[in-house]
Amino acid sequence: MKHYLLLITMFVASYVSAQGANIVIDKGVDNPTRIAVDNFYYVGPKMSEDIGAIIRNDLNFSGLFESIPPERIITRPRAESEISYHDFKRIEAEYLLIGGVTEQAGRYSASYELFDVVQQKRVLIKTTVDGTDAQLRDIAHKISDKVFETITNIRGIFSTKIIYVEAFQKPVRSRLMLSDVDGARPRQLFESKQPILSPVWSPDGTRVAYVSFESGRPAIYVQSLSTGRKEQITNFKGLNGAPAWSPDGQKLAMVLSKDDNPEIYTVDLATRTFTRITNMYAIDTEPSWTIDGTGIFFTSDRGVRPQIYKVTLATGITERVTFDGDYNARGRVSPDGKSLVMVNKRPGGTYQIAAQDLKSGNMRILTETNYDESPTIAPNGAMLMYATEVGGKGIFGAASLDAKYKIRLPAKQGDVREPAWSPFF
Repeated sequence: MKHYLLLITMFVASYVSAQGANIVIDKGVDNPTRIAVDNFYYVGPKMSEDIGAIIRNDLNFSGLFESIPPERIITRPRAESEISYHDFKRIEAEYLLIGGVTEQAGRYSASYELFDVVQQKRVLIKTTVDGTDAQLRDIAHKISDKVFETITNIRGIFSTKIIYVEAFQKPVRSRLMLSDVDGARPRQLFESKQPILSPVWSPDGTRVAYVSFESGRPAIYVQSLSTGRKEQITNFKGLNGAPAWSPDGQKLAMVLSKDDNPEIYTVDLATRTFTRITNMYAIDTEPSWTIDGTGIFFTSDRGVRPQIYKVTLATGITERVTFDGDYNARGRVSPDGKSLVMVNKRPGGTYQIAAQDLKSGNMRILTETNYDESPTIAPNGAMLMYATEVGGKGIFGAASLDAKYKIRLPAKQGDVREPAWSPFF
């Protein structure tokens, strides 16, 4: 417990408030793509979700698009033959998405087409997505993903999920939560009267690992999302924390102090064989695997101040990775393996999110708020989410990895921390 408290002091904990659907743009990209997304036409009882509104919100969230409000749309075509490109050029739309919904026996079919207004041609043929009333948001997210990828050649992330920890003071309890990326449809995965920390997704998105104090001391658990069944992985004395999945999902890296000093270990989940990776007098924590699984990044104060190091598993050779700033911690590798995102602090400054090019060593600051923590990277590598504080209140923020776009996600209720972005499903 002493080591645990020391780590909490050394590596700042993050407590933020639950994100809302509204977006506040702190810094927008120059000349975002303007797209007209009208309300999807539908004949029948009112649907429980507005598909067009969800798509507009998704595309705005990406930072690369600016959706034109429906009230500014002059004509409302339902087919290509009804499109007056002149009307959409008048409102400066570059793309037009039209669609409609039909319902039969409780199932909904949403059909949509995408048009290039500038070139006056269809760029996405009529496509249909089916689902139940409960899946209307999933239908909208899938359409957003397809539109985003068609225009940018980057895979969309709107159908992915996030997990996070929500904390309550009266009565004291913690919840492990799952929601859409936009904060909608929050669902409780696990509740405890004790703290829950460090949730992370398995590479295939079927399980999550996290730290819970329900046994009276910190222990690492793995829980199935489909069944809710959980399995305790560690039960050692002292610190059991910071789980991180290997790229193949067969191992977990973690920090254990069972031999008195916090060190990095791995465990083979099939055999339950533990392997000690580091052996140093300093505090080693916050492991994160390299993309190919041959090495592990971790945070250590072996150089007096917290910095990020990398150990090659085959040789044990360890090298320091970060040098810019007097504090660098919680390193996370981008999906392409080219960048390391982290919490960075410059002398006299505050905690912000930064990204370092692993080849050149060049670092760029991605956020401009205070006490930014817990970065998690989208599976397409284009964005990250993090915990921050604005006006004395904790919220979630998001930014592009090129630092051109920053948004705030206004809070709803309940204190949350440590968002973790899912892989693609």
